[in-house]
Amino acid sequence: MARNSTAFVCTVCGTTHSKWSGRCDGCGAWNTIQEEAPLSAGPRATGGKGRMIALSDLATDEPLPPRAVSGIDEFDRVLGGGLVPASALLVGGDPGIGKSTLLLQVAAQFARRGMRCLYISGEEAAQQVRMRAQRLGLADAAVGLGAETNLRDILTTLDAERPGLAVIDSIQTMWLDTVESAPGSVAQVRACAHELVTFAKKRGVSVVVVGHVTKEGQIAGPRVVEHMVDTVLYFEGERGHQFRILRAVKNRFGPADEIGVFEMTGGGLAQVANPSALFLSDRGQAVAGSAVFAGIEGTRPVLTEIQALVAPSTLGTPRRTVVGLDAGRLSTILAVLEARCGIPFAGLDVFLNVAGGMRVSEPAADLAVAGALLSAREDVAIPPECVLFGEISLSGALRPAGQTENRLKEAGKLGFSQAIAPAGSKLGQTEGIRIRPFADLTAFTGAMFGVER
Repeated sequence: MARNSTAFVCTVCGTTHSKWSGRCDGCGAWNTIQEEAPLSAGPRATGGKGRMIALSDLATDEPLPPRAVSGIDEFDRVLGGGLVPASALLVGGDPGIGKSTLLLQVAAQFARRGMRCLYISGEEAAQQVRMRAQRLGLADAAVGLGAETNLRDILTTLDAERPGLAVIDSIQTMWLDTVESAPGSVAQVRACAHELVTFAKKRGVSVVVVGHVTKEGQIAGPRVVEHMVDTVLYFEGERGHQFRILRAVKNRFGPADEIGVFEMTGGGLAQVANPSALFLSDRGQAVAGSAVFAGIEGTRPVLTEIQALVAPSTLGTPRRTVVGLDAGRLSTILAVLEARCGIPFAGLDVFLNVAGGMRVSEPAADLAVAGALLSAREDVAIPPECVLFGEISLSGALRPAGQTENRLKEAGKLGFSQAIAPAGSKLGQTEGIRIRPFADLTAFTGAMFGVER
């Protein structure tokens, strides 16, 4: 019989090592490698044959269960239309961003619609959770509260109560007595997540698990946890802004990259039905360095303001500060502007920001970023009634963006009358919006700012 060997696992990235060392080869972190005993000795007997069911039989004999709707439209939208029974969800976010507040509000809304809901916290006492519920005006909701970290006791409670929804806050505080490791370690997080997901599938209980995040913004623990669950949600936002964004990065039952927008108020999180109007509410008169980007988040068109500031640098290496965008993308756009359009940014500090705490990852934002940078550099304001979208290639050509019609409709609703887009876009008839197509970045810079190579 093969002998079980002890493994050494990094608590940050989950990389397995054959022996202990001070530095992890996977992520480069120091003093994060811990010794772990194997979970089991492996199978000792031949397994039984499983029962297979034809896909065509399921379509006629067992209809799909309906989704449960919470009544919080932004939350239901991110899930793809509601909560799927027997699903497992993982919610991550920075400390203090509002994860517990959101899930307590969601559990209360489900309970008011007749669903049996349990909220189990490993970080707070039941009285502390009740105090928060009173502050949020949820004291009358029939939500069962519990303060427990022993996963075996939690599963026994869930099996006896049989709720429709169970919230576990958080997975890093749970521990399983069959695993010889501290709570929050890679082995404990992996084992606890496996037990919760298995329980959800076998008992038909929807389980929502809160996960802590690392300083890089990733959910702490092994990445396999994100593969186990059905849906992974990130709750994003800046502490200096009252806006919060719930983003789906994985969803087996709906579209990924869907977002829900909330506003943090004294009475909890309030949903925002029209985020474009909210993100653009502080815009005044036209100023240099501002451009409005017509973007798409999931299936929703969202208009955001991109702000740029270009100033002479006193440093040997000019600064490049980016908030809400990919810093590598900014470097690429600056290189294209210099190489293809002859517009240098050497000796200039560049500061780029997305207003409202929004984070933009869509390549179609390239043209709006370039417009804001050129506007700040040349001190020429882009017309306030104009929106921009389009991807910039390394050759300087402008590439079309998808869902052009939805972008233009959203811009028209908010009073914009002009749009700058790539020449190859499929431009439909949008009433009230004049479209100015450009084939490449050189033509755009010459027409808008009078800068020619």
